[in-house]
Amino acid sequence: MTGTTTAATAPRWLTPARLDRAEQVAIVFLWALLAHRVYGATNPFAPLVMVAETSVVIFVLLRRSTQAISMRLGDWLLAITATYAPLFIQPADTPDALRGLIPLALLLVGFGNVVQIAAKLFLRRSFGIAPANRGIKTDGMYRFVRHPMYAGYLFVHIGILLLMPSTLNLLIYGIGWCAQILRLLAEERLLSQDPAYRAFMEKTRWRLVPGLF
Repeated sequence: MTGTTTAATAPRWLTPARLDRAEQVAIVFLWALLAHRVYGATNPFAPLVMVAETSVVIFVLLRRSTQAISMRLGDWLLAITATYAPLFIQPADTPDALRGLIPLALLLVGFGNVVQIAAKLFLRRSFGIAPANRGIKTDGMYRFVRHPMYAGYLFVHIGILLLMPSTLNLLIYGIGWCAQILRLLAEERLLSQDPAYRAFMEKTRWRLVPGLF
């Protein structure tokens, strides 16, 4: 891929294994801070925030290592922003004006979590944060969109925002999703070096939401 630095051209001390370990430590630390905020929250739906974020942590800790990983600083910053932003969500009470939307919000969160967890289970140890090729998956939910896990996150985050709306949370998710889209495109630039993924892109047209993107 043009413009992508591989592990072979990175500084000798900056190895994929060290990046993996640093990423794991950082995400566990931020997850613990989120758990502390949720524990002290007054909103009864606050624990729902932990479902998606805990699944991310578990799969980050269990994933397999790889040398086929992007070493571009920009790709890593996008991945970190997209993944870590939701961990900064601040639990807030649901305002009376939005209480009528609670059933919809719960449906979105439930559906999104089923989708993102199912996608992770299909990936198993191929899950990762930074753009990398840990194995090409094309079956299961990947027959419908190329990034079903991210689609699941989208539903979850919309639901959480309805349950715990605030200007800060809207800003956090907004920043996270701007990075998420750019990260998604960076992943595809890396993965498209693999003929199997190029064939998958031709077969599965939509990246995130069928009919839209």
